[in-house]
Amino acid sequence: MIFTREELLTLAKTNPEALVEIILALQEQVQALTLRVAELESRLNKNSRNSSKPPSSDGQTKPKPKNLRKSSGKNSGGQHGHEGNTLARVEHPDHIVTLPVTSCSCCADLTHEPVRDHECRQVFELPQPKLEVTEFQVEIKACPKCGRINKASFPPDVTAPVQYGQSVHGMAVYLQNQQLIPVGRVSQMMTDIWDCSISEATVMEAAKQCHEQLAPFESSVITELAKAPILHVDESGARAAGKLHWLHAACTDTLTFFGIHEKRGSVATDHFGILPKFHGHLIHDFWKPYFLYACEHGLCNAHHLRELLFLLEEKKQVWAGKMIELLVDMNDFVKLQNNIPLTQEQKRPWVIKYREILTEGWNVNPLLRQEGLRRTKKTKEQNLLLRLDSHESQVLAFLHNPGVPFTNNLAERDIRMIKVRLKISGAFRTVDGAKQFARIRSYLSTVRKQGIDILASITQAMKGQPFIPAHGP
Repeated sequence: MIFTREELLTLAKTNPEALVEIILALQEQVQALTLRVAELESRLNKNSRNSSKPPSSDGQTKPKPKNLRKSSGKNSGGQHGHEGNTLARVEHPDHIVTLPVTSCSCCADLTHEPVRDHECRQVFELPQPKLEVTEFQVEIKACPKCGRINKASFPPDVTAPVQYGQSVHGMAVYLQNQQLIPVGRVSQMMTDIWDCSISEATVMEAAKQCHEQLAPFESSVITELAKAPILHVDESGARAAGKLHWLHAACTDTLTFFGIHEKRGSVATDHFGILPKFHGHLIHDFWKPYFLYACEHGLCNAHHLRELLFLLEEKKQVWAGKMIELLVDMNDFVKLQNNIPLTQEQKRPWVIKYREILTEGWNVNPLLRQEGLRRTKKTKEQNLLLRLDSHESQVLAFLHNPGVPFTNNLAERDIRMIKVRLKISGAFRTVDGAKQFARIRSYLSTVRKQGIDILASITQAMKGQPFIPAHGP
């Protein structure tokens, strides 16, 4: 309701109580709108640098990168004494082209003169790619006693008069699942480079076959990850068959597991069978269902640094800047110990300073209980303070255990390429296709972490002999 000046003056004289009620109602409305405006401005000011928003959401206003770590004072690039890598001559080149000298630059004919020496230069080129055809000929013989005709057996994977071999199928799987090239372009690329007219259906069938052959690999990875001392986990949305599903990742420095499920929480993580058996240190970004598992927890401080940066730059909260500096310095100090556990005397000053900064933060953002309300909505600042306060041991897990990493970046890096695949294709057309991609990508990531040749590993998997990580992470 909108009042004119004259109406308000009349109320002031005749019914001042009504005027007070109007003013109080307007104050309440102004307060609510002010909070709403502040919330909307906070959303607008969030980007990939100061929140968990992906870089793709920054648009044309992408912020300049800014490293929160202190400069080492060293110049970028290789440092003094670093051997480096460069192209080196080979002792036995594949081809030698002799370039003759036939005449002196000023007088005589040198055609028949003996060669005294050679100056050599080597050029490295890609060979002209082509398919190699192997013909298998089984011998047919007649028994001299009974006259029965006998013939040898073809290899198990040679089933047709003319067919592509497993290395061709392996290359198609590699291009689609490692290099994230769409199926149609994989077919085109195989034709352009190797004159190999492989159809889209064949590419998809190769992926299906690879997925089936990798079942024992996946079973082994699940078993080994459950025994790992440190495990990184993360999850992200993945649309499949027109519906939102969730991509779950669990990984170590040497093993990777990806799984697709229609649920995000414990129903999915129970289904994959890793976390129910895990008793080590679980590194994650504070997704509540992870706390249901009976293991130690370590929280991702990269997330904390981004949230603190937002409070510092947008909310002008000084305590947030102090906490950023403390966490970064604390991590640098732990790294200098070379995985030697800190003593209580070494840890105590860091923990005291941490708590002092939290107290400063609470003084700026006190929790106030409003009368008549059972639960008061907390601000972003208060929620972050509650996390840093009530989960102190998990935020500072890297301080108490040198094996615990400062961030969950390992899981985020592993999951990133699947998100790139989704940006290229938009979605998975079928849930089975999504599951195929997840298992194959688990294999490719693990093989790369193990330092094993990817193409050879895919070909072996297509033959039913995948790499099996049986020695733990």
